[in-house]
Amino acid sequence: MSVSFDFTGKSVLVTGASSGIGFGVAQGFADAGADLTILSSTDAVFDAAEKLPGDVKAIKCDISNAEMVTESLRNIGNLDVLVNNAGLERPTPLTGENPNGNAVFERIVAINITGTQNVTDALVNRISDGGRIIITSSIWARMAVPGFSAYIASKHANVGLMRTWAKELGPRGIRVNAVCPGWVKTAPAMNSLKKLAEESGQSEQELEAEIIAAQALGGLMEPADIADLYLFLASSGGANITGQAINIDRGEVMS
Repeated sequence: MSVSFDFTGKSVLVTGASSGIGFGVAQGFADAGADLTILSSTDAVFDAAEKLPGDVKAIKCDISNAEMVTESLRNIGNLDVLVNNAGLERPTPLTGENPNGNAVFERIVAINITGTQNVTDALVNRISDGGRIIITSSIWARMAVPGFSAYIASKHANVGLMRTWAKELGPRGIRVNAVCPGWVKTAPAMNSLKKLAEESGQSEQELEAEIIAAQALGGLMEPADIADLYLFLASSGGANITGQAINIDRGEVMS
C-alpha cells in the first residue's frame, strides 16, 4: 500500500534523476504535486522529464564542474527540498597495473563528493529555512566489499558531508539526512553484482541468492520501493530527523 504525501506548492530538485533511484524519487515527488526540477549529466534527463506528470523542468549538467553548476542552476529560485542523488558506481580494484585506474577513481570522487558539494553550495542560500537536504549514500557506507574503494569511500564521505551540514544548517531549521539503499535493481547495481560474481567465481544468480539470503526480508528492491523514504524525510513527518544515515535494505545491515 503506497503512502500518501502532498508536496503541492513545494519546490524540489533531484539530481541524477534520468534513471534508477533518482528517477524513482523524482516520480514520487511529481506524483505528490511538487514543483519539480530534475538534473542529470546526459540528454536522457529531457526524456525523463517528459515521462513525469506535471510541468517538470530538466537541466543537463556535469556536477563535477563548479562553474557549470553555478551557471546551470542560476535560474533556480527558492527551494524547499534538495535531493543530492547523482552518483557514479564503478569498480576500482587495486591491480598495480591499470594506468587508467586513478582516472576512474578520481571521476567517482569528482561526482559523488565534489559534485554533491558543488550543487549544495550553489543552492544553500536558496533553500528555505526549515527546508530539507537529502543525500543518497549507500549501505556500503556501513560496510565494504573488495574492488570498489572509490565508490565506497565516496559513500562514507557522503555521510560525513550530511552530518557536517546538519550541524551547520541546523540554526536555519534545515534538516539534512542521508538514505542508505541496499540492493536496488538499477543498471549500476546490477553491473556491480556482475563484477562481484566474476571476482568470486560465482554465477550472478548464485550471488543474488546469497545477497537475498543475508537479508531479513527476501527479494531485491525496485527504485519505487525506496522513494517513500525520501518523501517522508522531506515531509512534516521528518521534522525531528536530522543528521541521520537511514538504511533501507530489507534488513541486510542492522545498524
